[in-house]
Formats: sequence, structure tokens, C-alpha cells
Amino acid sequence: MRAWVYERYGSVDELQLREVPTPVPGEGEVLVEVVATSVNLSDWEALRGSPGYARFDGLRRPRTKILGSDIAGRIVAVGDGVTGFRVGDEVYGDNIRGRGGFAEYAVMPVTALSPKPPALTFAEASTIPQAGAIAQQAIATGRPGQRLLINGAGGGSGSFMIQLAVAKGMHVTAVDNAEKLQFMKGLGAHETIDYRRTDFTRTGPYDLIIDLVARRSVFAYRRALGRHGRCLMVGGTLRTMLRMVTVGTLLGALTRARFGVLFVHEGAGNFDQLAAHRAAGSIDIHIDRTFPFVEVPAALAFHGEGRALGKVVVIVRDS
Repeated sequence: MRAWVYERYGSVDELQLREVPTPVPGEGEVLVEVVATSVNLSDWEALRGSPGYARFDGLRRPRTKILGSDIAGRIVAVGDGVTGFRVGDEVYGDNIRGRGGFAEYAVMPVTALSPKPPALTFAEASTIPQAGAIAQQAIATGRPGQRLLINGAGGGSGSFMIQLAVAKGMHVTAVDNAEKLQFMKGLGAHETIDYRRTDFTRTGPYDLIIDLVARRSVFAYRRALGRHGRCLMVGGTLRTMLRMVTVGTLLGALTRARFGVLFVHEGAGNFDQLAAHRAAGSIDIHIDRTFPFVEVPAALAFHGEGRALGKVVVIVRDS
């Protein structure tokens, strides 16, 4: 099979299209013929090996050499002990541990998979698992009437988060670059901020801050929080993450604010609900651009430059 492989951390120039052996599913796994895969920030970070926590797969060189976590396709083989799925099933899921989406076939554990809703295209289904799980879990504690700020709201997770929070009755302030402000308003954000012009930590107060690209000090976040407010880091620098769980814990004890890092739970139960919302027409999926399989490096570069409105999808084969 063909696959985009990288042997060391760096730019998209490290990616090479190669012929590699088709993987064989083991116990509790299936082999998926990939139809579509979406690009996530985790792919970009794993390619670059930055922030530091992106090197969990290998300190000096990546052990998993094919990126692509969010996969939608058809099962073509099943391993021992698999129940609930069979050859021919249309499925989708987040293969965050094994990746492999930037290839013609990928092995996935059945625990990461869910049947693809018939109302969703393969491209749409591929946008949901990782971004949807993040969005649902990040706002899980939000309540109607609360003021929510989302930094990095114009991408995949953020675009879902805005819609889910508005549906909950929260007042949403969305932060991103100027090119994304109208897009975020169209998703329902009540207020938008261009981070290049306004320091959002000098606005507020907010009941909940969710930062998808955190790199500010804990004290700056505290300034923007209201009484008993909460700041949740989803992505960002390693330094900010460490300070969030150390300094943030101490500061929270003194000020009654709460600081933390979202560790996303995996599995179909964490993204199926968002797919159901989409199938019912209650949320939109915005795919900014689709790229053919031979242009995976371009898809990653486009996403990594922060220009995408919503999601970027790679079409591996015709559905």
C-alpha cells in the first residue's frame, strides 16, 4: 500500500510517499480501507516534535511513522476476537495511539471505532472524532448563562465548541486571528476578539476559559477569570502546561479559581453524540479545504499555518 512516512521530526519536507506493507489486524483490531482522514493539530505537533509532549512517541525519532488519527472508511479484514463489526462496515474513529490515517489502509482497535452514520459523508465523519471529543469534554461543565472564552476558536475543535456552547445557552467569546472573526460569528459566537490586536486576558470576567493554544502565564489567565472561574488548557506549550498544573494549583487554592489541563478520554462514546447532532442538522461541519492523497504535505502545511476555517480533510480514495 502507499503511505506518507516520516523518519524524523521536522517540516513537511520530511514526509515521503512510499510503498509499505499493508498492516495485519491483531486481536481486537480491524483493517480499515481509508476513504478520508482529517488533519488535527496533534498531527502537526507530532510531525514537528514540538511542543515537547508531542515526542511521547519517541524522544529523538518518531516510532510511529505514519501520521493521521481521524479515519473514516470501510472494514476489509477483522482480527481475532472482534465482535460487533464485520467486513464491509462503514466506520470512523480516532486512532490516536496507532495513527496511520495518511495511508491507504490502517489498523484500528475496535474500541476506537463507531459505525459511520449514513447521513454523514466519509469526509464529514473524518472531521468529528478527535475535534468532537475535545469540544464535548471541554465544555461539559459549562452551564446556561455562563460567560465562556475560547482561544483558538476558529479551527476544528473550536468551531464545534462554539456551536455546542451556544446550544447550551452560554455566552461565547471566540478568539482567533482577524481572518476568522466573521467565520466564528457565523457559528454563533456572541463576541469575537482578534488576538493580534487585543489581549483577551485583559477582557472578561469569564466563568470558563478554554485555551486551545495556551502560552500565557497563569496570572494572566487569573486576571480574566471571574469569581470561582475555571481555566482549562487543551493545547499549547509544554511550559504553560507545567505551570498550569503547578503554579495554577497553588494560585487556585489562594483565589478559588481553578486551573487545569484537559486530558481527553478516548473511544466512540466521546464523539458519537456530536455525530448525532450533525446527522440531526443541529450543528454544522465546516470543511475549509479538501486535498487529494498525493497532497498530504500541503494539507498539513495549510493546517499548520493556522489559516484553516474549521477542518482540513484528505481524500484518500473515492467513496
